[in-house]
Amino acid sequence: MRKETSTNYLNERDLTETCGMFYTLSLIGGRWKVSILAALLDNQNLRYSQIKNRLPGITERMLIKQLKELQTDGIISRHDYKETPPRVEYRVTPLGKSLEPILEEMHEWGKKNKVK
Repeated sequence: MRKETSTNYLNERDLTETCGMFYTLSLIGGRWKVSILAALLDNQNLRYSQIKNRLPGITERMLIKQLKELQTDGIISRHDYKETPPRVEYRVTPLGKSLEPILEEMHEWGKKNKVK
């Protein structure tokens, strides 16, 4: 956690507030968020274990952290069925769904321009 008076924090906050591209990247940036979002876009909804199985190498701590951040940002929603045993499902919100064409375009650009 950075101090709210640090230059780094202030610069990031300014960019997030004034630049749409930076704001978008702040929501989906990082190693796992795009993969989580892609898994959920490919399926209607997924349980925690199903997401974890689709992302080999992600730790439980990191998956929980990324799911919480995506949920806080309104990209995904979490539905707790209040059953025994517990059942929780995640799904993409309309806001998250609106990112799909952007992610597809990034995918195509990456395939086309990847250094081989």
